[in-house]
Amino acid sequence: MSSWFIYSIGFAAQLLYFGRAIIQWLLSEKNKKVETPSIFWKLSLMGSILMFIYGYFREDFAIMLGQSLTYFIYIRNLHFQQEWKKLPILIRLLLLAFPLFVVIFYFNNNRIDVYHLFHSDNIATWLLIWGSVAQIIFTMRFVYQWILTEKYKISSLPKGFWILSLVGSLMILFYAILRKDPVLFLGTIFSVFLYIRNLIILKNQI
Repeated sequence: MSSWFIYSIGFAAQLLYFGRAIIQWLLSEKNKKVETPSIFWKLSLMGSILMFIYGYFREDFAIMLGQSLTYFIYIRNLHFQQEWKKLPILIRLLLLAFPLFVVIFYFNNNRIDVYHLFHSDNIATWLLIWGSVAQIIFTMRFVYQWILTEKYKISSLPKGFWILSLVGSLMILFYAILRKDPVLFLGTIFSVFLYIRNLIILKNQI
């Protein structure tokens, strides 16, 4: 598969992520408090699907790991915002079935090619570990957010979410530079400012 097509998938995913961040930031600036609009989770879900596909074609386990850990958290937040059931049932079924499709797609002669994922000729082992840790830290922001959402029964983006976002994004930025990955680099470098800005808004909000 041609590189330009693979990169176009990645850039499309990053545009969705960037769009969610811009919308969330503009609403927060307008209302002088950190907002969590439902469109944030909808764009997250669409971006996650594309980014997972991009990671697979790039043979990059670190990218796929990050997406697989957050997919259902996006859906859960849509549920708490009363938006999930507003989607057509066919769309909901397709979204829920997507992870299963990915698992089936992984099968090669009735087995998952785990060795291929963890032993890529394109990525040094230490760099793969760094990227995976970065994705885990970056993903933990949504796990943290999800735990608080379940506790308080309301979808929000707390301070810890933005701190983990900033730390994880800086690590991913380093990973993207060494991997010479323009998709991860451009998608991350602009987000750093938004994470810092939301922390400032939260500080002024208190």
